[in-house]
Amino acid sequence: MTPNDLVARVREGHRRLENLLADLADADVRAPSALPGWSRGHVITHLEQNAAAFTRQAEYARRNELVDVYDGGAAGRAAAIEREAGRGAGELRQALAEAHAALEDAWAGTGEDVWGRPVRYRDSTLLDTVYARWREAEVHMADLDLGHRPSEWPLGFCDHLVDFLAPRVPAGTHLTMVADDADRRWSAGSGDPVVLRGNARDLAAWLAGRAPVGPVAAEAGSPPELGPWP
Repeated sequence: MTPNDLVARVREGHRRLENLLADLADADVRAPSALPGWSRGHVITHLEQNAAAFTRQAEYARRNELVDVYDGGAAGRAAAIEREAGRGAGELRQALAEAHAALEDAWAGTGEDVWGRPVRYRDSTLLDTVYARWREAEVHMADLDLGHRPSEWPLGFCDHLVDFLAPRVPAGTHLTMVADDADRRWSAGSGDPVVLRGNARDLAAWLAGRAPVGPVAAEAGSPPELGPWP
């Protein structure tokens, strides 16, 4: 997948996210999300601030400079989310749409020679932030608990997510996930064999720690206790 192809997929995810929020009232954004301790307003605020952080990574990378992802690090990020999560639905929607537009504009002005430049985010490259934004948008759309489920994740996104989350498989386990509805057979780790079957999106949801819509069944061994997100 080229950087432009990836950006197009993230942009499409942004539009779906904005459409999902279009009719929410203030009471809706103050209701709980699927993430413990976070309202929907927390999730939307996090998505807005993450987009702004990645915009800054892109702007500095174009100048061949490095900048922290969030002012004040993890503590500053958490404080900013708490401070802004109580805004009304209209203000949250507008802030997110503006953050999306700024990020997409920053990416649109990025030359091919810039995508491989280093950024502070995970000490990775600018292109890695585009993949990260794809994960943020798709996974948190489900976390908003507004009817968008992992069963609606694009199949190509599931391929990426499973590859990214392979480090969650614990040591001593060779996990194989076989999709019943797609030509997918994913493997990770080494050791005692565990084979899980289900629909591709349900398998990806399980590995991501989200509730699958359909069953995920063990054909061999038992589903392992997964490690933290990498």
